[in-house]
Amino acid sequence: MAADTRPGAKAAPKPGTKAANTAARRGKAQVSREEEQKRQLQSRRRRVTALVTAAVIAVTAMLYFVFRQSEQSPDSGYDVGSPGIGQSAPGFSLASSAGGTQSLAAYKGKTVLLYFQEGLTCQPCWDQIRDLEKAADQVKAAGIDQVLSVTTDSADLVKRKVTDEKLTTPVLSDPDLKVSKEYNANQYGMMGDSRDGHSFVLVGPDGKIQWRADYGGAPNYTMYVKVDKLLADLKAGRQT
Repeated sequence: MAADTRPGAKAAPKPGTKAANTAARRGKAQVSREEEQKRQLQSRRRRVTALVTAAVIAVTAMLYFVFRQSEQSPDSGYDVGSPGIGQSAPGFSLASSAGGTQSLAAYKGKTVLLYFQEGLTCQPCWDQIRDLEKAADQVKAAGIDQVLSVTTDSADLVKRKVTDEKLTTPVLSDPDLKVSKEYNANQYGMMGDSRDGHSFVLVGPDGKIQWRADYGGAPNYTMYVKVDKLLADLKAGRQT
């Protein structure tokens, strides 16, 4: 190695001298400290990763358990929140996964089923939309012209999820819960009032609510309702 000839630079100690040996020991100690710091950092990262993984597994298991419970309890009832049957459905205009915005007023003269759902953290909620699409003939036979879903996730994330799930139902973004609160749809979920629960509101051609079902209220949280049960509940409770 060439000697450092910069002005003010200290000359390297001669090999074999006490100064050289001291410098070598210091160099080794510095390397050891750096290696120990790297090991500690890696250890902390592994612990954090393990904790995050455990938390994700725990939440997933809890959601799966609730989902399975709801599937195994097809005769569970539902609440009827407010605004309820006979009341005017609050109007809205929200960003849609289909692009642009969707307003309730645009469906005047048609019967619309609003489906307020938890969003990205609730896969059964998206399965609910898929199963409604698969049962399109039954849904139409029940007198429903259009299904609109509302969730509190941001528009870009909702659009990506709809694309990934290959869904055609418009999913509307209500990130500040303005619409959800007007419908009190955020009072029936297992995530508190920061997200919607599992609520269905049937709005008639005149803008009046004909049927409402808030599934999933405490303590028997529900994130999925079989289509046959849903339409049977609608038929039994609908008032035109």
